[in-house]
Amino acid sequence: MRPQDTTRRDFVRGLGLGAVGWALGGGWQGVTVQGATRETHRFAAKGRDRPNFLFLFTDDQAFSTINALNNPEVRTPNMDRLVRRGTTFTHCFHQGAWHGAVCVASRAMLNTGRYIWTCGADNCGDWPLWGQTLGQAGYDTFMTGKWHNQAPALKRSFQTIGPTGGGMFASKDPNAEANKQKGIVNDPYDRPRPGNSWSPYDETLEGHWRQVDGETVHSSKLWADTAIDYLNGRATKRDNPFFMYVAFHAPHDPRQAPKEFVDLYPPQKITIPPNYQPEHPFDQGDHKLRDEMLAPFPRTKEAVQVHLSEYYAIITHADHHIGRILDALEASGEADNTITIFSADHGLAVGQHGLMGKQNQYEHSVRVPLILCGPGIEAGRKNDAMVYLPSLFATTCEMAGIDTPETVQFPSLVPLLTGEKSKLHDSIYCAYRHFQRMVRTERYKLIRYPHVGEVQLFDLQDDPWEMNDLAEDPQYARTVKTLDAELHRWMHITGDELDFASL
Repeated sequence: MRPQDTTRRDFVRGLGLGAVGWALGGGWQGVTVQGATRETHRFAAKGRDRPNFLFLFTDDQAFSTINALNNPEVRTPNMDRLVRRGTTFTHCFHQGAWHGAVCVASRAMLNTGRYIWTCGADNCGDWPLWGQTLGQAGYDTFMTGKWHNQAPALKRSFQTIGPTGGGMFASKDPNAEANKQKGIVNDPYDRPRPGNSWSPYDETLEGHWRQVDGETVHSSKLWADTAIDYLNGRATKRDNPFFMYVAFHAPHDPRQAPKEFVDLYPPQKITIPPNYQPEHPFDQGDHKLRDEMLAPFPRTKEAVQVHLSEYYAIITHADHHIGRILDALEASGEADNTITIFSADHGLAVGQHGLMGKQNQYEHSVRVPLILCGPGIEAGRKNDAMVYLPSLFATTCEMAGIDTPETVQFPSLVPLLTGEKSKLHDSIYCAYRHFQRMVRTERYKLIRYPHVGEVQLFDLQDDPWEMNDLAEDPQYARTVKTLDAELHRWMHITGDELDFASL
């Protein structure tokens, strides 16, 4: 039996076997643990050498979806709880993707700590992996939920693997043929449209509604239940610190949630984003990819409101289950020695700029939430420095007093958390296939689309919604030239082989 094929019942039974689940590695081989200095103790509770790490990871959650930070329409009491307790990085980015499943590339970079073009693609190459490195340094490592890279990398990364799922959960109508005869369509795509009665809380339509031990369970509840079982099963059995990697499929489409959560967001009351457009002004690349087919063309305000309503509902539902995990951590007695990290793999458009997906370089899709809280981390602080999500690998190594593998390319965030540095990057680079290249400074963003010869320039200080393209304004010719040079510098650093001349 492969670990990723187990049910939650199998997993709970495995936790009771003495050894912690399925041992797939561990020990201290190959990793140097630094001496217990005052600095390494900074991020551990008094009397403890190293902190635990609880990593809570959502899928497709834009940075602008947390009530306490930037969106009063979304109810996120437990994410807000983390904001109050910790430090929020308000400008965290991923570095792009080599195909439409942006989450694959984001997770490969996260787990290798390497750049987009050098991370080894979805098999993560032979690089030392995040969980593997912590495990070899004496951590008990655990994962449940969405992995979305290849299975060998998963097995190398974690000693205990609970139930996992694929890249996304497709919604299917088991009575599609019979319903077709009745003129009924239950399809999560091309909505809203007359005749399509797909409902986010119809548990017969599969998707996030999983069959587990004879019961219908939402994926968010399944992953939270498994994480809580792990906490409860190891609390009195293990002295080692732990690294828990809990990866929700929410709020990835199909955006399903129980009715009481959907009812919190009547579509007609949802605010239309100011950068709403019926269609993107040109083919940005993969213009008709699966993500973009979720709503009809052109996008109507009604369609955007429907999709945002369901998006907010599944985020609030995931937040509820995140709260259950946080409560279980408190009950375990380990909360005071645990660094809790919350983030997402990338953002999402959901109607902004005429787009629905994440295969673009706008802020709504390249920025992600990032919150760290726990011992040694300032509470209620917001840090506006530009950072990358894959820096978490080096960050946790430094917090644990472990030598970061030399293969890791993204720097630790610790100097920002301690105040030693005010910034790590002067600019941020991102790419999507051969269609898009982007470079961003604190003020300006340049996006190039080689396949159609388009270029965009935005002044993010004056135009945070990216609505006013300045690329053709002669006053900004020098800015474009400067950003182009910075883009080419990043392409060289990251091993980007796209022909420079095409840019």
